[in-house]
Amino acid sequence: MQHFYDGQIRRYITQMVRLMSNFSYKDSKGNLRTIPVMYGDITRQVGSILRDNSENKIPNAPRMAVYVTGLEMDTSRLSDSSYVNKVNIRERAYDAEGKEYLNKDGKNYTVERLMPTPYTLTCNADIWSTNTDQKLQILEQILMLFNPSLEIQTTDNYIDWTSLSVVNLESMTWSSRTIPQGTETEIDVSTLTFTTPIYISPPVKVKRLGVITNIITSVFDETGNINILNPPKAVLNEDGTYTLKNETDLSAEFSQNASAEADVRTRVAVLPDGEIEALKTTGKLTKGGADVVFGVSHNQHNLLVLNNTMQLVKNGVVGGEDWIAWLKASPDEFIPGVTEIRLKRKDIVNEISGTFAIDPSNSRVAIINWDLDTIPSDTIINGPGGNKNKIDYIIDPLKSNPTNIKVPGIRILLLGAIGNLITNVDGANAWKNADGSDFEANANDIIEWDGSKWHIVFDSQNTKDFVYQTNLNTGIQYKWDTGEWILSFEGEYPNGSWRIQY
Repeated sequence: MQHFYDGQIRRYITQMVRLMSNFSYKDSKGNLRTIPVMYGDITRQVGSILRDNSENKIPNAPRMAVYVTGLEMDTSRLSDSSYVNKVNIRERAYDAEGKEYLNKDGKNYTVERLMPTPYTLTCNADIWSTNTDQKLQILEQILMLFNPSLEIQTTDNYIDWTSLSVVNLESMTWSSRTIPQGTETEIDVSTLTFTTPIYISPPVKVKRLGVITNIITSVFDETGNINILNPPKAVLNEDGTYTLKNETDLSAEFSQNASAEADVRTRVAVLPDGEIEALKTTGKLTKGGADVVFGVSHNQHNLLVLNNTMQLVKNGVVGGEDWIAWLKASPDEFIPGVTEIRLKRKDIVNEISGTFAIDPSNSRVAIINWDLDTIPSDTIINGPGGNKNKIDYIIDPLKSNPTNIKVPGIRILLLGAIGNLITNVDGANAWKNADGSDFEANANDIIEWDGSKWHIVFDSQNTKDFVYQTNLNTGIQYKWDTGEWILSFEGEYPNGSWRIQY
């Protein structure tokens, strides 16, 4: 996991210090004086400096000190850790030159918030005073706020669902002095103990909002030609040029061999039937065209996806083009961690997507943060240990001995056959059942050990449906398809089967 620190506990401590700030007392001359507040976790060296390295100097009073005494998980407030809350955010457009917000929509985002973990923070507030009157003045101002709690807010962030909390006054120690006091007169300290329920939140996932945000209609406009609803089309001429035609005055010629600007407010895309559809936006036409679904004219490369990385494939060379240079050719703005990669497969209905950023150590590699909701779900397979959707290891039985990993419930995907299926003689001892009997299984089967014998939980010879399983040892997902296990969504994607969502 990458380093992450948001100062969340620190903000709660800061709020506690602010809560005890700005109180005052009236001195013997009738003047109001503000009581200083410090964080009470000071070292012996700092304390010695405050005393000017002298044991005869008494610290200034009155003052208050706030410090943490405990932080414990609150199991009574635990919720579903897999819950994800989505919030759609629309910003106002900002004019950087005029340095002002405009009266129209700006960027739109979807924020996915993960369920935070609840804790209880315990703090003490020590009130130092030199006499009883000072103590009474200070305590009366503080105690009247708690009945028995006081609400606090750590941030003013609209999407922070943990910003509000309460501070509860749990207990109070009237004085640190003992009776009788003796001959020494030390500063009197009164202690208030507070508890506050807090949350520690993981980072949120921010995406570009993928919904329609503006619809422009002209229902009451009686001008124009109704035929404009039919998209303009282009046909291939004998001389190798494309002619764009429709019933309005929109026509242009494009070179088949080189990119050319489309000055007719259209972008064209080659359709399967050989015709060219023109989309209503400015763009370029290249040989082969831009895919009508994706509409990215410079998307002319294959894409190799492996685990959480991807590289462009140019002329058969993996990593043949730099991501920075490729993204600069796009008219849209690339935002690391927000811009999405979307993959389309024939066997998966929805697109597989995730945000990505360029690897700082190698600009030919991009790091993907997959949206797990778009990745196919693992198939649940019943076995002696219950219903599971993961495998623990992938093993070649001719090369590996399962003795060291043979624990009840373990599941193994076999790369080869086991038992008499191999040699028609006594099977390998490492794969025998506890009673000494031979165990037989085919390559590509998934087997499970129940503590005394092996079981086939996935029969590769009699399963024709798609089955998805993730290897817990590597985190890679595999798919059973037409008699073999293949990577579920990793591999090389040809041009037209992937796109960038800005």
